[in-house]
Amino acid sequence: MAKEVWADDEESTSQHGGFFGLGEPNDAFAQYFIGNSYLKPLTSPGASVFIANVTFDPKCRNNWHIHHASKGGGQILVCVDGLGWYQEEGKPAQSLKPGDVVTIPAEVKHWHGAQANSWFSHLAVERPGENTSNEWLEAVSDDEYNAL
Repeated sequence: MAKEVWADDEESTSQHGGFFGLGEPNDAFAQYFIGNSYLKPLTSPGASVFIANVTFDPKCRNNWHIHHASKGGGQILVCVDGLGWYQEEGKPAQSLKPGDVVTIPAEVKHWHGAQANSWFSHLAVERPGENTSNEWLEAVSDDEYNAL
């Protein structure tokens, strides 16, 4: 249904962020990103499932981080626009494109962001769980990122 609503708005499909739109600068979490990111909540933070469209400038990425939970939890990424990267600690980075879905279990150290020559947007779906929290860790270095 979202596609049907947004597809009628030709202007929204020509901007970054895909058919959900760019959103506002992600100032509250800027310290955990290299580069500029934008956030457009699609549900309220108090909803049973929080969903937001996150858009990254080219080369923008978030720091390594972990979604903690004693039960359930984690995150799902649904790629909607541009080209991106996802990497779990100890594994090679995965190239992402619209339509790709990444399921991130709780307690897995990872990062995600845009490829060097592309904007990138994904829906971030916070999976419900017990005793959930996010732990932000070190930045993804330019050397690590440029090696992709």
